[in-house]
This record gives sequence, C-alpha cells and structure tokens, in this order.
Amino acid sequence: MAKKVVATLRDGSTDGRSYTKVIKMVKSPKTGAYIFDEKMVPNEQVKEFFK
Repeated sequence: MAKKVVATLRDGSTDGRSYTKVIKMVKSPKTGAYIFDEKMVPNEQVKEFFK
C-alpha cells in the first residue's frame, strides 16, 4: 500500500520559521555545575539572548 502524503506545517504561513531554538550553557552559582538554558526566541532576539 502507498502511504498518504502528510500535510506540512507550512500552510501558507512562515510563523514557524520566525523562531529559533537557542541553547546557552550557564554555570550554576549554587552548585558550580553547568546547566543548559533552552528557549524558543524570535530570530531578531537571538543575539540579545546570548549577551
């Protein structure tokens, strides 16, 4: 049997591509271990996230 074509998330809008998942490694002041800070931010705010 042939598989059906699944609809993509790009149904006429580009909202999904206007966000970027960013990951920053931050040192915890409490334990001294490194933790990862993950967020979905708009493309315009990526440089501000890493400051």
